[in-house]
Amino acid sequence: MHGVTSRSPRPALTRRTLLRAAGLAALAVPASAGLTACASGYEDAPDPLRPLWLRAAADAKAADALGGSGPGAAPAAESARRIAAVRSAHADALRAEVRRLNRPVDENAKPGPAQSVDDIGQLWTRLAEAAEQARRLAAEAPRHRAGLLGSVSAGCAAALQLDDSRRGDVDTGVDQVTVTTLDDDTAAALQTALAAEHAACWVYDLSRAFLSADYDNGLTGGWRAHAQRRDACERVLAGAGHTPVAAEAAYVPAEPVTGAESAARVVATAESDTAAGWHGVLERTDDATVRTLAVQCLTGAATRGVHWRREAGIEPVVPNLPGRESVAS
Repeated sequence: MHGVTSRSPRPALTRRTLLRAAGLAALAVPASAGLTACASGYEDAPDPLRPLWLRAAADAKAADALGGSGPGAAPAAESARRIAAVRSAHADALRAEVRRLNRPVDENAKPGPAQSVDDIGQLWTRLAEAAEQARRLAAEAPRHRAGLLGSVSAGCAAALQLDDSRRGDVDTGVDQVTVTTLDDDTAAALQTALAAEHAACWVYDLSRAFLSADYDNGLTGGWRAHAQRRDACERVLAGAGHTPVAAEAAYVPAEPVTGAESAARVVATAESDTAAGWHGVLERTDDATVRTLAVQCLTGAATRGVHWRREAGIEPVVPNLPGRESVAS
C-alpha cells in the first residue's frame, strides 16, 4: 500500500508498483483500442458516456449555485461546495474520454438534468442516481472505461456520506462469488488488490491501540469489511487455480503512528490504497463477476475513507475519483 512497506524479505506488492503498471496499461489500452477502430471502421453509435458527462456537469453547476460563492459555514452550503468539486472533476474526466472517441451526438437524446436544485435533498437524489448509472455502464464498458466509470460511481457514493442521514450506510458488503478461469493480467491485479486488503486489516488492528473507544464501531466495521473482501478475493483466485498472496507479518507506515490523528491518517491511506487496488482490477478484467466485485470493493473503500479523511483532517474530505487519486492532503 502507499507508504506502507513489508517487514518480510519477500518482495511486497506496493502501490507504487501498482500505479506504475496502471500507467503502462493506461498508455497501452487506448492505443490498442485505436488500432482496432482503424481496422473495423469508425464507431457511429452515440457515446453512452455522454449523458453521464452532461449529468455530472449539470450537477456541478447546481451544487455550485446552492453552495453560493462565499465562505459560509452552513452545513448544507459546505456539502454543496464539496459536491460541486466532485462532480466537476467527474465532468472533466468524462468529457475528455467522450471527446477522445469523438462519436456522433444523438440528435434525439433527452435533455440533460436541470442545472439548479431547490435544496440539498435534490442533490443527494441526483448523486445516488448518477452512482447507479455509472455502475451499470461499468459492467460492459471497455477496460479503461470500466475503471473510470467505477471511480465515478464510487465518487458519487463517497459524496453521499456528507449526508448525515446516510453516515451509517457505509458498506453494503460484497457478493460471495467464484470464477473458474482468470486472465493472467486479471489474476495479477487481484493479487495486488488482495495485498492491499491484507495491509488494510493490519492497519486497522494497529490503529486500535491509538484511538479511543469512540472509534470502536468504525474500527470493528472497517476491519470486518476488509476481512470480507480479503476472503472474497482469495476465493476468486483459488477458484481459478491461483495461489492467493499471503499476508506479511507486519507493515511499516510511511509516517510513524503516534496518536489519534496519525492513526486516522494511516487508516485513510489504507482505504485509498485498497480503492486503487480494486480500480486496477476494473481496468484489467472483462469478467462481469469480477467487475461487480471490484466496483463493490472500490465503493466500500471510498465511502469508509470519507470518515477517516475527516478525522485525519485530509482535504478534500471526499476524493473526487477514488482509486485514481492519492490520499495526500
